[in-house]
Amino acid sequence: MKVGIGYCNEEDVFLSGMKAARGALEEAGTRNAVLAFAFCSGGLDAEVFFKGLQSTLGENIPIVGGSAIGIITNSNISYKGYPAAVAVIDDPSLRAECFSVGNLDADERAAGRKLSRKLNSTRLGKLIFLLYDSLKTHATADSPPILNSSARLLQGISEELKKHLPILGAGLIGDYTFSPTKQFCGFFTGEQTIIALVLDGHFTCYHRIMHGCSPLDGVYHIITKVKDDVIFEIDGKPAADVIDELYGNPGWRNEHPVKLLTIGINCKDKFGEFHEGNYVNRLITGVMPDGKSIGIFEPDLEEGIEFQFMLRDGQMMIESARKNSKRLVEELKSREKTPLFALYIDCAGRTAEFSQTLTEEAAEVQKTCNEHGVPLLGFYSGVEIAPLLGRSRGLDWTGVLIIWAR
Repeated sequence: MKVGIGYCNEEDVFLSGMKAARGALEEAGTRNAVLAFAFCSGGLDAEVFFKGLQSTLGENIPIVGGSAIGIITNSNISYKGYPAAVAVIDDPSLRAECFSVGNLDADERAAGRKLSRKLNSTRLGKLIFLLYDSLKTHATADSPPILNSSARLLQGISEELKKHLPILGAGLIGDYTFSPTKQFCGFFTGEQTIIALVLDGHFTCYHRIMHGCSPLDGVYHIITKVKDDVIFEIDGKPAADVIDELYGNPGWRNEHPVKLLTIGINCKDKFGEFHEGNYVNRLITGVMPDGKSIGIFEPDLEEGIEFQFMLRDGQMMIESARKNSKRLVEELKSREKTPLFALYIDCAGRTAEFSQTLTEEAAEVQKTCNEHGVPLLGFYSGVEIAPLLGRSRGLDWTGVLIIWAR
């Protein structure tokens, strides 16, 4: 397997696509790439960038990716300006099929079921790499954004999918203002689209989830009124009033999304020892126009669910990235596996600027990959998808590192 990464940060969109593609082919030492992953900042016209890539790679190579807040490579971590990157792969054993479904915002579950009916036609069976448009309705001056539900999408997929395949991927988002996004669907670009790339070949994919939240005080609360992605009441009180009490002031109400606090669901022993990997966290998108309710990134919480308020811990986040990336590579080495390519899906809330940390947590993943000579492409996402505690889930405030190994 030959892998090359090309990076560019230029305002000229078409040229950016051309330069990134040329750099990737040169680094891979090939002219015959069979698959490409590509992501570009929401500040760029994604469709023009896609055409720039095609002008160099050709129109017969599937390009999968889309909008991203920022880019991570072996030598770059950037969410300023116009960052964009592409990874090209040349491997005679690689087999890939790309499937897509539109109109995601009409009904996520129905779109997932429709996608699975297409997926059932493939004979490939190693991994599904899934990307979709995170945004159902974009943010306005008066209201937080409404997101497409990864939970409903994954539910729809599981209801129809005949093969049990691991699903890893992301909900795409282009910038912190929640502007419209684009998806690269193999041979065309789309909006409100799901893309499923089914992979097979002489390699195996391994993954680790990087966390970074800890319980605020150990106290469990109950959601007493919720509809879709809006929580109206917690413990019988207006949700926003409860958070006012936690902060001691209403300053958090100006944040979209809320920077320090998340809602954490403990998927294992309620009163057992804390393990970050047992939690699924939901980011709070902000206070709703009524001043009493709050929005959350995923509309998958129900009345009666017990949760803990979680603090987004910058130091824990960095340590988790360091520990888990090293352990994954060390595990592969101990099994006499050769790492070939790393793909890092990183929540946009984990950037140093947003998390107010002195260093980038992605630098820990970057350092590990560089120490072991592993080509790295990463991007900042809205939602991350990976198997957790027995099934693939939509995650928030995580990083998901996927390493292809021989």
